[in-house]
Amino acid sequence: LQGIFVLGLPYALLHSGYSGLLFIVLAAALCCYTGKILIACLYEENEDGQLIRVRDTCEDIANACCKKLSPSLGGIVVNVTQVVELIMTCILYLVVSGNLLSHSFPYVPVTEKTWSVIAFVALLPCVFIRTLKIVSKLSQLCSLVHFVIILVVITYCLTQMHQWSWVKFRLSLEFEDFLVSIGVIIFSYTSQIFLPTLEGNMKNPGEFRCMLNWTHFFACILKTTFALAAFLTWGEKTKEVITDNLPSFLETLVNLCLLTKALLSYPLPFFAATEIVYSCISKGNHSNYRSPLLALAVRGSFLLLSLLMAVFIPHFALLMGLSGSVTGAAMTFLLPSLFHLKLKWEKLSFLEKCADISVFILGFFCSLAGIVCSIKGLLEVFG
Repeated sequence: LQGIFVLGLPYALLHSGYSGLLFIVLAAALCCYTGKILIACLYEENEDGQLIRVRDTCEDIANACCKKLSPSLGGIVVNVTQVVELIMTCILYLVVSGNLLSHSFPYVPVTEKTWSVIAFVALLPCVFIRTLKIVSKLSQLCSLVHFVIILVVITYCLTQMHQWSWVKFRLSLEFEDFLVSIGVIIFSYTSQIFLPTLEGNMKNPGEFRCMLNWTHFFACILKTTFALAAFLTWGEKTKEVITDNLPSFLETLVNLCLLTKALLSYPLPFFAATEIVYSCISKGNHSNYRSPLLALAVRGSFLLLSLLMAVFIPHFALLMGLSGSVTGAAMTFLLPSLFHLKLKWEKLSFLEKCADISVFILGFFCSLAGIVCSIKGLLEVFG
C-alpha cells in the first residue's frame, strides 16, 4: 500500500523543505503509536492481571465503545469507513495500472481506460482468493518489487551526487502546498486497517510491538533516504511521481515494475474489504465461508465495482482525495485515539491521555485540511 505514496515523497519535500524531513520522522512515530494503541484495545485484563484478547476486529472495538448508545452502531460506522477506504485503494490501483500501461506503450492506440480494463482481466483470479496465506505470498512479491524500484531510483540518484546541493531546500512555505505534502507523508505510513488481522495471525503476538517499532524505523530510514536523494538530484524539477524524472530507458523499466507492484498490491485491500462485507452478511466466522456461492458473489461484485468506478467516474483522483481525507485520517488518527481513551481511560496516565488527545486533534486538522483542499480542487475542475 505504501509504494505509490512513497513515489510522491520527493515532490512533498519540494513543497515542505526541511519541515518535510522532520515530518517523515514524526509521521512514522505517530503511526507506530496509533497502531500500538489500536491493538491494545483488543485486550482486557482478567482477574489475575493477565492480558486476554477479547476482541478480534476494529468492529468489535467500536461496538465495545458504543455499547451503551447502540450495540452495533460503532461497528457499522467503522465497517463503512474501512470498506470505503479499501475499495478506493483498489480503484486507485486499477487507475494507476491503466496510466502506467499507457505510458509504457505510448505507440499502442489504446486509451488509459482500456488499459485499465486489460489490467482488470489480470486481476480476475482474485475472486478465488479465500485465505490470507495467498494474499501474504503476493504481498511478499510486492515488497520485493518495491525494493527493486527504490534501489533503481536511489542508485541513479547516487550517480548524480556531484550536482547535489542543500540550497535546493526551501525555507519559505506555501500553506496549501504544505498541507498536501503532509497528506502524502502521513498516508505513506497508514496500515491500521490490517493490524488486528495481522496481530491475530502472528505465531507470537507478544512480538507485535517490537515488530511495529522495527518496521516503522526501517520504513522511516528508507523513505527519508529515498526522498532526500531524489529531491537533491532534481531539485525544483522534481515531478509529482518521481519516476517521471528518470531517463526514458529507466522510466519504462520502473513503470513496468510499478505495474507489477500495483497488480500484486490489489489483492490485500480487496481481500480485506470482501471479508468485512461477507462477515456482515453471514454474521458468522468471516474466515470460514459457509456459503461458497455467496462469498464468490461478494468478491465478484467488488471486483466489478472497482472496474466500473475506475473507468466511468471522472476526476477520480480528486474524489479519492476527498474520501481519503475522511476515512484515512479517521482510521489512522481519530478512531485509534478515541477507542483508546474510551476503553482505557481509568488505566491511562496523564501523559498517555495527553498523547491520545494530541493525536486526535492533529488527525482532525489533517482531515479538515485535506477535505478543504479536495473540495477546492473539485470546484476548480467543475467551475
